[in-house]
Amino acid sequence: MYDTNELIKLAQQGNEDAKKQLVEENSGLVWSIVKRFSGRGYEAEDLFQIGSIGLIKCIDKFDFSFNVKFSTYAVPMIMGEIKRFLRDDGPIKVPRPLKELAIKVKQLEESITKKTGVCPSVNFIAEQLNTTADEIVVALDSSREVESIYSSVYQNDGTDVLLIDKIDSKESYDDKIIDNILLKQIIENLPDREKEIIRLRYFEDKTQMDVAKRVGLSQVQVSRIEKKLLNFFRNELYSQ
Repeated sequence: MYDTNELIKLAQQGNEDAKKQLVEENSGLVWSIVKRFSGRGYEAEDLFQIGSIGLIKCIDKFDFSFNVKFSTYAVPMIMGEIKRFLRDDGPIKVPRPLKELAIKVKQLEESITKKTGVCPSVNFIAEQLNTTADEIVVALDSSREVESIYSSVYQNDGTDVLLIDKIDSKESYDDKIIDNILLKQIIENLPDREKEIIRLRYFEDKTQMDVAKRVGLSQVQVSRIEKKLLNFFRNELYSQ
């Protein structure tokens, strides 16, 4: 009788029976994650099949140097596979006026910054474009690249692992971080302001404008800090 680690090694060497056994032994784990996505309009069996794909990817890519249990490592990958399916199956359509406004905002911001060396405030840009600060924030949020929590933080053999794969869906701040990954430690070691921005944006679902008011910065400054933090997360998570 092989233990889990031995089965993983066999599966990674091409032993299909070992892989099949691992899938069967961890089917309960997949079902427990599928239950979190109930009420989304999809059959549980369909989500189970998607989650099983994530489980198989986990078997193929499991890294023993992480020094974590297989089940702990598998949770974010299974969740990520399901979340990607739900996201890609029903993408949000951004209205054309919002897209056009976002382009104008970015072009104006870049132009002013180059000329003056100072990043203009949202209110100033709103005045120049004859619109409101709230409309600008909505346009920028709507047009943001799929970088935020859906950013690819790691790629191996052509398969992306997203930042959201590392975040659980529970309400507790600490419980949101899958404890097998370094993300929790990285966030805890951030300066207070950056930590607060991440907490408000990704754990309280606040807009950049809301965050800007809370931390005493402009929305543009918050956006830039957020992007720098996400790049920092990528480098820290997978340079270990």
